[in-house]
Amino acid sequence: MEVLRVLELYSGIGGMHYALKESGIPAQVVAAIDINTTANQIYKHNFPDTPIWNKTIEGITLEDFNKLSFDMIMMSPPCQPFTRLGLQGDISDPRTKSFLYILDLLPRLSKLPRYILLENVKGFESSSARECLVKTLMECGYDFQEFMLSPSSVGIPNSRLRYFLIGKISTEELSIQTSSMVPCTPPPFADSSVLTCTFPHPGQPAKEEHSSHVLYKRETPSDVQRKTNQNNDLSIKQIRDFLEPLVEENMERFLLSPKTLSRYGLLLDIVQPKSRRSVCFTKGYGRYVEGTGSVLQCCMETEMESVFTGLDQLSEQDKVDQLLKLKLRYFTPREVANLMGFPADFSFPQDVSVPQQYRVLGNSLNVVVVTRLLQLLLSEHFGHSAGEQLFASEGSVGGSLLSSRC
Repeated sequence: MEVLRVLELYSGIGGMHYALKESGIPAQVVAAIDINTTANQIYKHNFPDTPIWNKTIEGITLEDFNKLSFDMIMMSPPCQPFTRLGLQGDISDPRTKSFLYILDLLPRLSKLPRYILLENVKGFESSSARECLVKTLMECGYDFQEFMLSPSSVGIPNSRLRYFLIGKISTEELSIQTSSMVPCTPPPFADSSVLTCTFPHPGQPAKEEHSSHVLYKRETPSDVQRKTNQNNDLSIKQIRDFLEPLVEENMERFLLSPKTLSRYGLLLDIVQPKSRRSVCFTKGYGRYVEGTGSVLQCCMETEMESVFTGLDQLSEQDKVDQLLKLKLRYFTPREVANLMGFPADFSFPQDVSVPQQYRVLGNSLNVVVVTRLLQLLLSEHFGHSAGEQLFASEGSVGGSLLSSRC
């Protein structure tokens, strides 16, 4: 059977390589390119036979790319230019330069890659960079589809809404037959205004995804109902399915400190082993508290409501004493990796610290979501059933098809 030659750009710790491996598609990554030395070290640890290029993409010539003779590009360009915290500089942000360089080179390659897969953050869908991407793909003769997907669409209890594009050279149509725009139903992890079926004009601000790290004592009835609905969705696995069997002494190092509880106790997004939800883990997890990811309640004998009732009226020490009863801890890096779909054989080199592990995981992607997209993209070429149910019902659980150009 034919083996696809794949070029992995912005390769990070190898999430896309794992997705390729998990998809069952015969493929060889001919080069993985990234400038993050820690990520490259982890990638090499897990894929020792893959050539890793530790260089800027702009420093790679057209001739160098042509020599690789690749059939497919997988890439996850820098997300900061499209986020609120990154100031949404879009194509004026220097970190977009390498992506624009790729778009400039693509039409000039001696052989166009047959397949393209791209991942980025929510916000990319309304960017000028996305407009440049679509224009280039159309000029090069690609058919493509765009999605907003969260891991909940594949049964994983985590919110990580991301933009995805899959494309193939237009010698044959993509597997999903659809009109150019389809009705979308927003996923439960997003407010009803978040996802629409048309893109805002470049420069128009996109609405923010609503995460659930809110003040417990100020939760509105709609907040409570949303979390209840998420936890009652039986199509999503429970958090317990992704946890390590930690012994007591190993758990101690991940417990939130009294100082952290005192300062941020009312800002935590707390989940339990039976929960079917968690918020997005970012690269600041374990270092910062607010908005970086959920924490786990380990002591189930204590009712959370009893701890938080009247908590803001207590002295600082009494407040800490109450919160300590819950035995709140961070998810371990291995558990975060589990929630991001990394397989059991993924591991970190011993000299990579826990903060470094959190950081690179926060910059990575969900392996299972990308696996399903690869199977969808290559279903006709490698014999998967075109009608195979690769995601939950369109838009019903954490995902929507945004557009299609066939």
